[in-house]
Amino acid sequence: MSENSQPVLPSFYERPNVENDVLNIAQGVKVGIERVTNSALGLGGAYGGWGNNFDNQTLPEFVGNRLGEELSQAEVMNLGELGFHHRMHIPDLSEADHLEVELEVGARLVRAAAQANGWEPGEVDGLLVGMSAPVSEDYVSQIARRAGMRDEALKVSVHKACDGSMGALNLAINPGLALPGQINVAEELAGKKVLVGGIEGLSRFTSHARDKNALQLFGNGMGLFGVVPGENIKLLAGRSHENYDEEGLLQVRMYYPHSKERVSGKSLLEVQQDTSNHIRVAGMMHEPVDGLPIVMAGLMGMVKLFVRSGVEVVTDVHLQYQALMEKLGQSGRAINVAIVHHANYKINLLKAKQLVKEGINFPMPWLLHDFGNVSAASCAIAFLRRLQEINPGDHVLFDGFGAGTYYDVMAVSMG
Repeated sequence: MSENSQPVLPSFYERPNVENDVLNIAQGVKVGIERVTNSALGLGGAYGGWGNNFDNQTLPEFVGNRLGEELSQAEVMNLGELGFHHRMHIPDLSEADHLEVELEVGARLVRAAAQANGWEPGEVDGLLVGMSAPVSEDYVSQIARRAGMRDEALKVSVHKACDGSMGALNLAINPGLALPGQINVAEELAGKKVLVGGIEGLSRFTSHARDKNALQLFGNGMGLFGVVPGENIKLLAGRSHENYDEEGLLQVRMYYPHSKERVSGKSLLEVQQDTSNHIRVAGMMHEPVDGLPIVMAGLMGMVKLFVRSGVEVVTDVHLQYQALMEKLGQSGRAINVAIVHHANYKINLLKAKQLVKEGINFPMPWLLHDFGNVSAASCAIAFLRRLQEINPGDHVLFDGFGAGTYYDVMAVSMG
């Protein structure tokens, strides 16, 4: 189906339950947030975006303006075929205005997500946020403070590209991930009120990129959901995996503290405790040599990068899950739904096809058409889009993957 013959789908801002506002910054920046609650699960959250909405027809002109040259017809991607019909972008702003915009939208999201769970921000004990390119090194601490969270609440910044939010969830619910000498985040937060998700200002991040695919694929997005580890979300099986992108198929600039040193046999992740209540988990990336923010090898490169290793990690977790179900006398119990990073629709279709060859078949719904690829925010948003259809006792598989490359896959029991 051609781009022009596809049905016109509404933008995020046009959804009936979205709370829209305009921030009085620069010439005004639009922001929209939708809250979602599933009272049967005792779980809720909020998601949204900021900036002007561009559909697939208006996007090429915006991208051309950023590049300073018009996109040729051959360079205009068929984004509808990849599952994307809208994405949100902001104009070029001063550094101070970029910071103020993202602090304000982040604080609003924290408050909305807390309230969707029936919590006040001051009751939240932990905030874990995945971010590919934070606007400031202490971003999570700043939005927590602005939202009204207590200073002693634990803040964790996770920089693992598109896998950031799932890396954060894995840290929150899997005590086996703790490193020697580091705080065990899952043990620290067990039974407590925690917000987990991703906040991605990718319009800012890609504003100086020259990669024409990246400029069309990525946009702003954010999502946080409530977790009481061990209570409303219980880990059944999980794995965190890293596999360095030697070929540089998806090169990403590290705009966060990292030594940028690779040591054979050691993890690509560096864990720093910036303050007594702020931990940073930072993953090494294959960076562009020319200083640009992002360089992609093309769509087939993304398939090569993510599908093979992704299938291996999901298969391993599924085997763990099956073994546990058999031990519990529930042999044959199935995953009800998988929440998978929305890199693009074709990648997810191919991943599903390869998993079927391994005898693994569960629903992997495409839930984002109105955000573009929003990196670490995508799994959080997709989960909240599906939340009201999940029942107590359902088993959900979370599948995060991102540049670097990093994978976090978890099978959990809900409610």
